[in-house]
Amino acid sequence: MQINLITGISGSGKSVALRAFEDAGYDCVDNLPVSLLESLITTLEKENSERVAVAIDARRGESITKLPSILESLRRNHQVRVVFLNADTNTLVQRFSETRRRHPLSTNLKQTQSATLIEAIDNERSLLEPLRTQAHSIDTSNLPAHALRSWIQDLLKDKPVGLTVIFESFGFKKGVPSEADLVFDVRCLPNPHYDKILRPLTGKDKPVQEFLEKIPEVVSMEGDIIQFIDKWLPHYIADGRSYLTVAIGCTGGQHRSVYLVNRIIEHFRAQKDLGALQINFLDRHRELDSIPTAKS
Repeated sequence: MQINLITGISGSGKSVALRAFEDAGYDCVDNLPVSLLESLITTLEKENSERVAVAIDARRGESITKLPSILESLRRNHQVRVVFLNADTNTLVQRFSETRRRHPLSTNLKQTQSATLIEAIDNERSLLEPLRTQAHSIDTSNLPAHALRSWIQDLLKDKPVGLTVIFESFGFKKGVPSEADLVFDVRCLPNPHYDKILRPLTGKDKPVQEFLEKIPEVVSMEGDIIQFIDKWLPHYIADGRSYLTVAIGCTGGQHRSVYLVNRIIEHFRAQKDLGALQINFLDRHRELDSIPTAKS
């Protein structure tokens, strides 16, 4: 059975992610108590279910600490993937303010007073940290719902085994993606933004590509990043990782980083000798994916 556990910080988009799994044909269960997970899987096995997505959060407090050992037990007989959704505290506070909902950990029966929103968020981060370290993490701070659904759909297309490497472009002016394992800063390269003709275009457009591919520093940066990843990928695999996020950032996340992500992922997808390593490559463009018209 393919078991997908969706967890993360409250307000980071777990409901959106679960609906994406449901649209893809998964049996979905929301807000399942940790103690019922193994019973649910046993029941679904009897019903010959092949794919399930379960959303679990920290609202039941300390019981979440038992989840890593339960997942380890389930991995003996099933394919288990953990998707962890995260967002920065300022974004979470704004979302709770907009929806006027209470944080699930804001009221604790062991406390004489209710926790503030920020205290509840910090408590939740602490409880979920053991899960975050073994999960595929997605930072939704600057990600609208439609982009998150698209990223989940892309994730469901990858192979269930091996290492998944995500190349993600981003703009430093909106912050470094919190899920990034490797970060490359390409702001030192010539910026197409200062060309009035190229400014409204992106790194996916041919004029921008032709501009950048003629610059020796861009070609050199591309080669250096490829060489670094080529050298260290086997070590990340040996470390037992399931996901590796390589973030490439420029100022706005529109031209240079997009171009380099597309060039680098094209290189790795063309490498036939990587097939034996069972590596899946996904690309993301955080700033472009946040604009619906940018994906045309």
